[in-house]
Amino acid sequence: MSVDPRTPCIVGVGSRTWHPADTGENGAPEPLAMWETVARTAEADSGVSLLPRLDALDVVYCQTCQYDDPVARLCERLGVSPRRRQYSGIGGTTPQVLVQEQAARIARGELDVALVVGAEALDTQRRYKRRGERFPYSFKPDTKPEFPWEAPFHPAEIAHDVFQAWLTFALFDNARRGRLGTGLDAYRRELGEQWHRFTQVAAANPEAWFPIERSADVIITPTPNNRLLASPYTKFMISIMDVDMAAAVFVVAEETANGLGIPRDRRVYPQGWQYATDPIYVAEHLDLASSPGMSTVIADTMGTAGIGADDLAHLDLYSCFGSSVNFMRRTLGIALDDPRPLTVTGGLPYHGGAASNYLSHAIAQMTRVLRNDPGSYGLVTGVGMHMTKHVACVYSTAPPTAPARGLIPTEAPDPARVPIVERFAGAATVATHTVVHGRDGIPEWGLAVCDIPEVRVYARIEAADLLAEAMETEWTGRPVTLRPHPSRKGVNLVVA
Repeated sequence: MSVDPRTPCIVGVGSRTWHPADTGENGAPEPLAMWETVARTAEADSGVSLLPRLDALDVVYCQTCQYDDPVARLCERLGVSPRRRQYSGIGGTTPQVLVQEQAARIARGELDVALVVGAEALDTQRRYKRRGERFPYSFKPDTKPEFPWEAPFHPAEIAHDVFQAWLTFALFDNARRGRLGTGLDAYRRELGEQWHRFTQVAAANPEAWFPIERSADVIITPTPNNRLLASPYTKFMISIMDVDMAAAVFVVAEETANGLGIPRDRRVYPQGWQYATDPIYVAEHLDLASSPGMSTVIADTMGTAGIGADDLAHLDLYSCFGSSVNFMRRTLGIALDDPRPLTVTGGLPYHGGAASNYLSHAIAQMTRVLRNDPGSYGLVTGVGMHMTKHVACVYSTAPPTAPARGLIPTEAPDPARVPIVERFAGAATVATHTVVHGRDGIPEWGLAVCDIPEVRVYARIEAADLLAEAMETEWTGRPVTLRPHPSRKGVNLVVA
């Protein structure tokens, strides 16, 4: 079979986890050293010398440390001078977006060898903070750069404390449960069984942060070590970001791989990819129980690859929270009892989330899995911000049949939005809700997203009897009465 010489392929991957048991009191090295380690590991995985030929270097935004010039510092460590250098923004889609952007540049003939690399030492940093010390690292900037937020905070979300992802993704899961009509206990059990399967994969993965199999009962039952955060999520059900891990991926042109003599069984090809968005703010989402953005990326990705969901032998569905997995299962038409594991790593709660860099690990592990199952197809998906950004890519050791440029998708359409009203008094209908618990396990407050004609509004739930009702009964579709909060400016309160 003749392969377009500009076809992009992954030829080298590297990943590593620095477990606390292995690193001692000082923990992991600084991210700069971690980047170098996995970049050289990925080069060794290719079996050839790639770094001297490097055309492009993308470094995933590092939340642990802010360097004065992170990409230049890594170039110095690696002894390379790529003509294209980029330090990324943030979000769970970032590494896959970087890989597919480099793949598109290779397909267009703009470059031949690209490297994507990321690392976090957030657990080590946390341990230093607990000791009252600063995590030592080199090349600190004179002025600390601002965190690269991609959109301003909405005044209504600021007023109603809509910040934490474990809260917003719980809102999406509860909207899904209400749409399905599943009982609260049955839905928690469904989540627990799904996460149990993720822990089985993590338990077999030596790079997982928590290589431990946990039963559904352990995962969903609140205890002092597994407290409820936002219903229905316990601590064991959410992404863990405080990890020490790094990963790197080399992407090259087919003709480059041929010229370097890289064996075909080492090559993994992107078969199709796409990026799309849903609205930025939670209440703006037209359908709080599903994701049009996911539907777009799957339709375009699978269409380019020329396969269906049943053809996917291996999956890594972005798993920061239950709703991201459940929305993607719905989009793909994957049933609860489908025997295929939904992750190749163990997922973000058990393998570890590594801030914006999880997908580097997913791509690296998917590459290894596909090499061991030649000709099969694997799907990697990502979700960024509060169910806002979506990405997907199909991979296989089989070269794509489409010309290289045919892999490059057109831009996805902008999403539809529901207007948000900041203040409202009167009758409304609950579209979704969640209840936030304190460290003692007692409900502290709740958040409702409510429908009023053609617009949405946020409201807090604070009365003890309403919090108890919101924990014990289905609130989706419930009529409520909203009033201005008596002591918090700009806040709507559920009073009945």
